[in-house]
Amino acid sequence: MDSTATVDTSGTLLVFRLADEVFGLPVGLVHEILDSAEPTMVPNASQFSFGLINVRGAVVPMTNIRLRLGLSDSPATETERDIVLQHEVGGVATKIAFKADAVESVYDINTDQIESIPALGTTWPQIYLKGAVRRGEQLIIVLEPDTLFHPEPHK
Repeated sequence: MDSTATVDTSGTLLVFRLADEVFGLPVGLVHEILDSAEPTMVPNASQFSFGLINVRGAVVPMTNIRLRLGLSDSPATETERDIVLQHEVGGVATKIAFKADAVESVYDINTDQIESIPALGTTWPQIYLKGAVRRGEQLIIVLEPDTLFHPEPHK
């Protein structure tokens, strides 16, 4: 990716933390944010989509985005939350959940605020990133939901 190019996205981000890093996803994808629940493990499931949770009577797969981003697991804390998204997977609207260490805020952005991340500037796979937004001295890493939540990992 060219480090001076902008990425075509705008709107509002849900800002959350994973392993002391700050990430964002479009708030329009967010169905709800819940207190962390222990998922029901699914035998022979992939490491990425390893269990199920009950969200108001709907069975929702719990995904491990830490695995995709190469982040280590961390112990549960009081601030851990389950973020439930409504997102298209394979052309079908699907509810998907993942655990975040903490949910910080929502943050309004403009297209010209999002910068591509140079390949040498991160340890995360580029395929899962849209870019980065500056919020004061802090960088919010904007994730690409189409690749991040795809059932098969992208390389």
